[in-house]
This record gives sequence, structure tokens and C-alpha cells, in this order.
Amino acid sequence: MRTTLLLPLTLLLAAVASAAAQKEPQHKVKCNDETMVIDVARQEGSIAYLENLKDFHESSCKAEVQEKYLRFNLDLTDVFKCGTTKVRNLKNGYTLYHQKVVVEDKSGQKSSFTATCKSVSKKVNKREVLPAGFQEPEDLEITSSYTKEAPQPVLRVNVLQGGRVVTDELNVSPGTTLQMELALDQQSAPVYGLLVSHMQVSDLKSQEETIIFNGCSVDPFLFENFDTTDGDVLRAKFRAFKFPDSTYVQFKGTVNVCLDKCRGVECSKNQIGYGRRRRAIAELPPDPNKVFEITLSSIFKIESKGGLVSNNGKLSALSEPATVKMQESTQQVKNKQEIKKQ
Repeated sequence: MRTTLLLPLTLLLAAVASAAAQKEPQHKVKCNDETMVIDVARQEGSIAYLENLKDFHESSCKAEVQEKYLRFNLDLTDVFKCGTTKVRNLKNGYTLYHQKVVVEDKSGQKSSFTATCKSVSKKVNKREVLPAGFQEPEDLEITSSYTKEAPQPVLRVNVLQGGRVVTDELNVSPGTTLQMELALDQQSAPVYGLLVSHMQVSDLKSQEETIIFNGCSVDPFLFENFDTTDGDVLRAKFRAFKFPDSTYVQFKGTVNVCLDKCRGVECSKNQIGYGRRRRAIAELPPDPNKVFEITLSSIFKIESKGGLVSNNGKLSALSEPATVKMQESTQQVKNKQEIKKQ
């Protein structure tokens, strides 16, 4: 009997301890049309950085040390600069901006929170003037009504290697097989579906290349089409690549959010893409279920070893195994030529 009573108590204490460890850091967020300011309360020996950008070189993405705060001053006019997510509501004109911040204490333990800003369309509907002599009826029939709004979608973007999420703690070498995963949060997943309409890869400087165009992969050898089983989670395998003058690679794209499920796109080999059409088109046909449009970016670090490297802005396969095979083939040809001469 005693064991039966103690077990739930032990589990409860463990849950409380876990919740305390995951408590959000103290912070404040201030917004205007162009800037998101995030102030994180300073603790002795603690540091704060944007998710996956702990050692990122861009100074505008780093926290400024204030007397009581670590302050981020993020530019909302260029969301790609620091990987800010932009969610535009196509029905009411609202735009939300999300940025995840990681706080690391002096012992190395991490906690995080998501800062959010909301921008409202400046368009104002003027009230119509009532006609002359208008009178309200004395007897009014009052009926009750209840309206519930659909949830705001929150998109999670991860790059995985062998089932493990790639973060600032896990560098990958070019040529490594990775998987990109886009997923909705638990609240909005039963309501919406996803489709990646466009995606580019960039060196965060001057070089960039399109990898998803109108929902389909431009080169499935490098980056496969996004696929889904339920419309809530999109997955695509790709081979890690890098640009010659940068250790960072940025994926930036546009994701459609539709009621229930987005219409898939017929790509090459009759594959349905959610992410090359057999016939090129100027743009995707309109989807009546589309209600949100998300602009996202994901930045991660690539080790400077052999592999898939961008050559003059074009991604090409220059992996070390391919080089070895080429050398072997060349040697075999030379041997055959020598045998013929004999």
C-alpha cells in the first residue's frame, strides 16, 4: 500500500522539477513596424543567442550587453538576415514575426523562449453614415452567438542527420545525407496543411540558388521533393552542400498554409510534391484553401571538407568518393591502352 502511494508522489515531484528546469527566461519584447527588440534579463555568467546562431558572425544578430539586459535589436524589414519567421494572414492582413532565443547559464544548461511581434494592416474601414430619419425598433430580438477563431499556425523547421536535429553543436560535412522536416504545432496541425512553394539556398552573402520552384525540386539528386503522409509534416532528403567562401548555408523559403490540406503539385516522374513539374509554369495555380503564407529561413554550419560545393553559384557534385572513382576509371583506361600497344 505504501508503495502505491509513494509512486505517484515521486512522479509528481519529478514532473515539478522538470517544469522548473524548463522555465522560460525573464524577457521583454518591444515591437514596431521595422524592429523587434528583445531584452533578456542578465544572470551572472549567462549568454543569450538566436537559435542555431551561437557563433554566427553577423553582429546585428548578436545580443548587445546592457547593464541589466542582453538586448537583441532585429530588423523586421529583412527577416532573412537573422532567420526570423514571418507569418502573413491572407484573410485579415495581420502579420506575425517569430524569433526563438536560447539562454545558456554558466553551467551550460539551456532554456529558450519564442519572441513574437504582431503587425496590423493600416487599412481602416470607415463607419457608414446612417440614413436621415433612421430609428431603431423598440422591440429587439437578441440572439446569442459564439465565434471561435482558428489558431495561428506555428511552423517548426528542423534539419536532421540520422534522426538527430542539426544545431550549433553538430556540424555536418558536405555530401552527408540529411533530412529537412517542416511541421505544424500540435494546436494548428488538425486544422491546417502545408506546401513549400519556393525555396532557395544562400551563402548569406551574394550567392544563392533556387532548389524548390512552384512546389517541386529543381534537381531531385541534390534536394528531393517534399513529401507528406498527413499534410501536417513535410519531409525531404538532401545532400549537404556548401559555398566556397562561407561556412554557413541558409535555406529560405515560402510555405503555404491551407485549411485541412494544401493541393499537391504534380512533379517529374508523376510524383506529388508538397514542397519539377513535367511542364514549366509561371506560377502555382491558386489554392482556395490557402489562408496563411509563411516566410522562413534556416541557417546551419557546414564543415570545410570535400563534398557538394557550389561552383560559381551552381551546386555541383564534387564529392571525394566520386573523385576517387574518376581516378580509378582513368587508370583503367590507361592500362587498357598499354595492353593494346603491347
